[in-house]
Amino acid sequence: MLGLPKGEVFLIPWTDEWEREFLLEKERIQNKIGKYLVNIHHIGSTSVKQLSAKPIIDIAIEIREFNEGLYCVSSLEDLGYSYKGINVLPGRHYFSKGEPRTHQIHMFQSGSKYLHDQLKFRDYLRRNDDARIKYEQLKQKLSTLNKNNKLKYADEKTDFVNSILEKI
Repeated sequence: MLGLPKGEVFLIPWTDEWEREFLLEKERIQNKIGKYLVNIHHIGSTSVKQLSAKPIIDIAIEIREFNEGLYCVSSLEDLGYSYKGINVLPGRHYFSKGEPRTHQIHMFQSGSKYLHDQLKFRDYLRRNDDARIKYEQLKQKLSTLNKNNKLKYADEKTDFVNSILEKI
């Protein structure tokens, strides 16, 4: 299953559908904006096997120069994405696709600390079963407590994420 309705928070068990969907979307993106790309990464919980997640594919796109992100907007809109701007997180162009939302693009200039932290956290969870299980338990609890509040759900995971990043 893929897609999270606006304003809702729920998790489903990891499925290899997410990996396949990322690879298909990666190819579509490369075909549209390849000349601007440094790399495309599958990030977020759907990128970590055996980790329950909101059914949205998070994609990090690395570009050479941040301002080149604006040159990618119309091509990504052709793929069904909506450009949401840079106002939520400085240094990130943000795009979403679908309602219910199926994909999100987080576009950064290569070398971004935020992207680096996302990749470090993902890789740590992929290698460390204990941390993955603890994170999943926290996410399950928070998704139940905040089933209609995505921002609160996300904010309340921050301390766990930061505690991992501090030790790796």
